[in-house]
Order: sequence, then structure tokens, then C-alpha cells
Amino acid sequence: MKFWMHGIFGSVLAGALWGVVWQIVATMALIVSTGAGLSLQTGPAVLAGASAGLFAILFRSESTVLRHICGVLAMGVLIWGFSLGAPYDPKAILPAWQSWLTLVIAAGTGWFSIAAAIGNMSPARQARYAAEKFYLRLVWGLGLMMFVLIVAIPFYVMVMTSLKSQQSLLGNPLDFSIDPGVGGAVLFRSYIELFTKYDFGTLLINSTIVSVMTVLITLLFAVPGAYAVARLRFPGRKWLSGSVLMIYLIPAIILVIPLYAVFSQLGLRNSLLGLCIVYPATTIPVALYMLRGYFAGLPSELDDAGLMDGLSRLQIITRIAMPLSTPAIASVALYVFMIAWNEFLFAFMFLDDVKLFTLSRGIVSLNSSEVPRQHLMAGAVIATTPVLVIFLWFERFLVSGLTAGSVKG
Repeated sequence: MKFWMHGIFGSVLAGALWGVVWQIVATMALIVSTGAGLSLQTGPAVLAGASAGLFAILFRSESTVLRHICGVLAMGVLIWGFSLGAPYDPKAILPAWQSWLTLVIAAGTGWFSIAAAIGNMSPARQARYAAEKFYLRLVWGLGLMMFVLIVAIPFYVMVMTSLKSQQSLLGNPLDFSIDPGVGGAVLFRSYIELFTKYDFGTLLINSTIVSVMTVLITLLFAVPGAYAVARLRFPGRKWLSGSVLMIYLIPAIILVIPLYAVFSQLGLRNSLLGLCIVYPATTIPVALYMLRGYFAGLPSELDDAGLMDGLSRLQIITRIAMPLSTPAIASVALYVFMIAWNEFLFAFMFLDDVKLFTLSRGIVSLNSSEVPRQHLMAGAVIATTPVLVIFLWFERFLVSGLTAGSVKG
């Protein structure tokens, strides 16, 4: 008999895993928000989570609200009881209200995670499909949680470090809490000094110019190139279509030295124009590859109708193909923008004038013993935030553009 297909075993396993995960999250949140040296207690979390999982599958009430209320209370009592009344702060370092608030949050999130993983599963032996669906749902939830933590924790540490003073960082490097009562001028002093003392406004303008020009030049060549590869018939078409990404097989560091010599002779080395030439050369192949699949999925009858109406190939691209390909073009533009915005190697090698530095090149100049660490973190936040905002704003275009053209018919 396969014990892993029983609902009771699955619920206990899900409860134990989610109990440990939220115990780790709660303890880490207390450490980074208070700077206290707390110990991680996984044993009580495993017992409390397993018991809560067993409770969730055995006592399924008709009232969902009542079941969740009882579940949260049971989770909190179990965590508190198995840890002997000290689930997060056994040495009583922190104020009592912080421990109790953390317990309430951990109990609530832990219970709802367990309930979501169990779903409508019964305590009896499950069918193979239902059991596999449960484990996939459990693995998906745990994987999503780990991904969120991997992304959120470094960003949180970066933001909190940028808002702290040099004295507090040296006093307790693990304390990532801030005091809002000090005032905005003190709290955002690192950001103010970056724009007043280190001229970060110029770096933002330079990065914006280079990134926007890279996007425009890339689309100018990639859109007609992708249309030609996808819709026209000419000698070498298949070879060109298959080898368009071969440039990515060549490491960028190999191209730096010859490009450095050529650009120095042409007078383009210490200029933004040089970057506006190099960046599109690296982004056009991937943009052409991404747009090719979308153009290939457009009905060929549209091109035939355009030709019959007297349109040229260029007019078909601008009046028919491009309006229908807005999601794909938007996703390519966003992808190219992020590449140009974050590029460092060519900017580091080609730019010597501080007034021409891009953000990535300027942030590296802050990494010295003369510049406070919080200024470096503030610069990283400034460089990350615009891309993050643009990505979230155009996320719907990115998803639809990347998936479009993957299936024909």
C-alpha cells in the first residue's frame, strides 16, 4: 500500500513543511527588523505544523470562516505550546508585543498555507491523480515562497541599508530597522547626497539616453529583419534564421579588446554614441529571434490583401504587421531596455569621463573606502527602481509577447 497517497500523510507533511518555512521567515523578519541575535527553533515548528495539518484534514467544518478561525487559533497555540512559551525569543531580548505579533502573523500565514495546500483532500487514500495534484500544488507553493524570499530579502536589505546612518551600520550591521522619527532629511540623506554631491542626475540621464536609443535602433533593424525572415523567401533564409543567435556564443569579453582599439581610432571610445552602436549590435539578434516567431504566426492572407491593395512591403510592415504585433514589440523593447540599462562591461571599458558615466558605471565608482556603504546601496536602489517599475507596468505585454508565436495555427 502506498502510504504517500493517503490524505493524512500528505496533510501532516504539508503542515510540517509550511510550519518550518514560516518559522524561518518569522525569525528572519525579527532579526532584520530589530537586529537581535535570535535562534531558529525548527523542532517546535515541525510539530506545530504537522499537528495543524492533521487538524485541517480531520476537522473540516461546513463553515469556512469558522474553520479558518479555529485553525489560526490552533496553529498559534501549538507553536506557543511546543516552544514552551518562547517560539522566537527564548532569552526575552525583545519586547513582548513583538513576539506576540510575530506569533499571530506566523500562525495566520502558516494555517492558510496549509489549508491551501490540502484543499479538498480527504483523509482516506487518494487516487493517483489527486495525490500527484496535491504534491504538485505543495511543491509549487514552496517553490514560489522560496523565489519570493530570494528576491525580496536582498532588496529589503538594500533599501534599509540605504536609509541608515554610518554610525548605526557600524554599531550593529545586522540591524536593518529604521527610525522614521529622525525626519525625511536624515532618513534620505544618502539619496540627497548622491544627487547633490555625486551628480547621479547626470548618470540617470546618460543611462536613459543610451537605453532609449538602443531600443529605437534595435527595433528599427529587428522589425523589418524579423518580418523578412518570417514572411519572405530568399536564398540563405533558413541558415540566417537558425544562426541569428550565434553571436551569443561569443563571450562579450572577447569583443571588448578589438572594439576598444577600433573605437579609439574612430574617436568613439569615450562617448555615448559608441555605446549606442555597441549595444544594438548585441541586442538586435535576440530581438530578431523573438519577433520572428510572432510574425510567422500572423495570417499570410493579410499580406496578400495588402499587396492587392497596392501596399509596398514597408507599408505592410508599418500598417499591418506592426499594429498586430504590439505585444511582441513591447516585450522586445522592454527586454532590450533592461539589457542596455544594466550593461556594465562595455560601459566600464569605453567610458572614462565621469560626466558620461551610465548608472552601472557610476555605481562601481562608489564602491570604495571613501564612500559610505549606504551611498552604494542607495545607488543600487536608484538603478533598480526604474527598471522594476517599467517591468511591472509592461508585464502584461511581456508575458503575451513572449508566448505569442510559439504555437502556429
